[in-house]
Order: sequence, then C-alpha cells, then structure tokens
Amino acid sequence: MLPCLRLHARFCCCRDAAGLGGSAWHHSSLACTCREAFVASEASVFMNQPPPHMSRPTIIIKLILWLLWTITHLAISILNLWSHLIYSLDCYLISSGLLRKYQNLHLGRLKYLAIVVDSKEAKSTVKVKRLLCWLSSMGVKYVCLYDIEGVLKKSFEPAVNVSRDRTAGEHFGIGANIKDLHCSQREMMIDCLSGSDGKEGIAKAASLLCSTYLNGDTHGDDKRKPAFTEADMAGALKAVGCGGPEPDLLLMYGPARCHLGFPTWRLRYTEIMYMGPLKSMKYGAIVKALYNFSKKHQNYGK
Repeated sequence: MLPCLRLHARFCCCRDAAGLGGSAWHHSSLACTCREAFVASEASVFMNQPPPHMSRPTIIIKLILWLLWTITHLAISILNLWSHLIYSLDCYLISSGLLRKYQNLHLGRLKYLAIVVDSKEAKSTVKVKRLLCWLSSMGVKYVCLYDIEGVLKKSFEPAVNVSRDRTAGEHFGIGANIKDLHCSQREMMIDCLSGSDGKEGIAKAASLLCSTYLNGDTHGDDKRKPAFTEADMAGALKAVGCGGPEPDLLLMYGPARCHLGFPTWRLRYTEIMYMGPLKSMKYGAIVKALYNFSKKHQNYGK
C-alpha cells in the first residue's frame, strides 16, 4: 500500500501546485513536472518488486534435469575419448607390426576398391598419393577415386591416361618421392569419378534408352510399351561412359558418414566403411579395414 500512497501524494502535490499558478505556461510546466515525477515513481516501484516466486518442487525438478543432462553428456564424452584412445593404440600396434594377424592380408575377394574423399580434403594431393602408395604396398590392384567436384579427376586422370601399364609410382607422378612415401613398385589401375558421373550419367543413360526405343524398328500398334531391364540400364551406362565394375569395398574419407553422391547403381553389394577425415588417416586403420573386410561373409540373395 505504501507505493500507492506515495503516488497519490505526488498527484495531490502536483494538482495543488498547478492550481496556485496563474499562467498557462506555468501550468504546463507544472504538469510536465508532475508527469516526470509519476514516471520516476512508477519505475522505482516496478524495479523494487521481487521476482516471481518459484515453488520448491519446480526448482528441484529443474536441478535434477540439469544434473541428468550433465551426467549424460559427460558419460558420452568419456566413452568417445576412450574409444578414440583404443582406436589410436590399435592403429599404432598394427603399424608397428606387433599384431601378427594383420601382417598377412588375404585380398583375394577385394578385386575393386573405391575411395570417396570430401572435395575440400581432396585438394591435399600429398595425402591422396600417400594413401594410394599404402594401398599399392598392400597388394590392391584396382582403385576408384571419387569426389563430387572432380578435384581428384583433374589431379590424377591426366597422369593415369598417359600410360596404364606403368608402375604405381609412375602413375601417380611421384617417382622421385617413392622412397619418402614408402611406395612399392606394384601395378595399380586407377579410375577417377566425380559428381558428373552420378546424376548426369543416369540422365544420359535414360535419354539413350528413350531415344533407342523411339527410333526402334516397330511402329504404330506393333510398338510395345518400354520394359527396361537392369541389363539394359547397365549397357546404356556403359555406352555413355558411366559404367564400370561394382566396388567390393568403399572407404569414405571426410567429415560426414556419407558416400557424397557416388553412383548408387554401383553399390548394390558393396561393403562401406567410414575412415574419418583424410587429414587424420592412419596406415594401421587401412590395414584393419582391409583385414575386417577379408573376414566378412556376404550372402547374396536370389
């Protein structure tokens, strides 16, 4: 009640003062003074009000939820850190040759290996060359490089097209750095793909099938409805230069667990493994991926 009484007293004082004056100008100035006094009093009243009362059960519930959120995130962070340490230690032991089961890789089932790299990381050609040298030293014969913007195609395809019967080091244009990269002299075939071989390739193949159907020998009522088979699409893709074998294993390098637009019609029975960012690639991680693939058994449906 005290703030209300204070405001009422101020109003009365202003009204009395306005009644004593004789001039209109004096009255207006007194009115402004009274208005300012009222606003100042109102502001002080609202500022001195205490915050809305919160019940004790509500505070306890919010505290419990905050503790649960903190504990959950802390547990997840600890598990991620622990798994990263175990993974790094495992890769180190594999690279140093202390784990014998990884020394002899049986890559008879790995006839075609695909590597998907994020376009930003693909600009680091030194990393890609080192990766290819490691794969060559492990005995991989056929590799497909892919990034959606075609960075790898611009970097490696000219050197690959010069000669496909040279050694891996000559293919990669790193003959002078083979000793530094520990690249063995083994032959390796390389294909380079980009995003233009994906959606654009399937569009070209569909256009070819459509034109073939429209320009067929049958006309009028004898022309049947189109019934394109998987073999027809595979032949059309090969005709437009977008065909190729299906990878047995696909290794993805990048910030996201995504194949980044790799032609999906070539991934029907492909084993896909995420390897993390290219900048943190490890020799032991590649050996472990190839070893795990060699131990997998695939059941092909009819």
